[in-house]
Parts: sequence; C-alpha cells; structure tokens
Amino acid sequence: MGVGKGTIARGLVKKSSMFAIDTDDLIESMENRKIKKIFENEGEPYFRNLEKKTAIWLEENVCNTIISTGGGFYKQENINNIGKVVYLKSSFQGILDRINECPNADKKLKKRPLLQNLDEAIKLYDSRVSDYENVANIIIDVEKKPLEDIINEILGQI
Repeated sequence: MGVGKGTIARGLVKKSSMFAIDTDDLIESMENRKIKKIFENEGEPYFRNLEKKTAIWLEENVCNTIISTGGGFYKQENINNIGKVVYLKSSFQGILDRINECPNADKKLKKRPLLQNLDEAIKLYDSRVSDYENVANIIIDVEKKPLEDIINEILGQI
C-alpha cells in the first residue's frame, strides 16, 4: 500500500505492449463505491471476499496484463495461477515518505483505511514483509529509485 503500484503499472504500460488493471478499481466498480466506504460499512472480511471473487475472475479471464493489487491480495490462493508476482519492496518509512512527497498527500493518506492508525499500519507491514517475499516471483527494491529504473528492472526480469 502506497509503494507506487499504480504509477509503476502506468509506466510499464507506456513502455510495453501490455495493458494494466487495478484490483481495487475493479472492486470499486463491482460495488459502485470506494474501498474506504466498503471498509467502513462492511469491514475488512467483506472486502477480502471481494478480492477473492476478483482473483477468480482474473485467473479465468485475464492474460498478458499488468495487475496492480491491494496490499492484502497476496493471500489469494490462486495468485500464482494469475501470473508472475512482482513485489515492489520498500521500507515502511520509505512508503510514508513517498506518499508525503506528493502534492495531494493528505488526500492520499485519507483514502487508505489501513494507514489511519500508524502503529497498527507498521505492525501490519512488519507482519506481511516475509509473506510478500515468499509469494513473489520477482522482488524489486523501489525505495529512492527513479521510476524509469524500476520499470526497466521489472521488464528485464519478466
């Protein structure tokens, strides 16, 4: 969350013949409301079930596409059937610095429900790092790297 998945996906599209989709965008379209509202009204378990439905749909219907996912999507049982998993690695502070450097940082922070409590967010980050590394086919360190370098590194590995 906040590591630059969307920005990197858009950069990959410009430099390759692939398309890109975002799982959070798919879920928002499916539900006709924002992720933040889904979390507020139905809670995280409901959202994770929507991710599961999305993962099944992706496996059955999508190929040769860059798929930008939410931070908990790695738990989907079929993730490796969907495609290669690229982990965009950054420290927690690096993620916060990246978000805070944006001109609309306040808006970006507000739309991320899991970043509303930083102590809990750090615990969540710490609990996921090794899982991300275990599920990933490719690990790219993105901290303090220019976008062009990140894109070239990903394309070179896929």
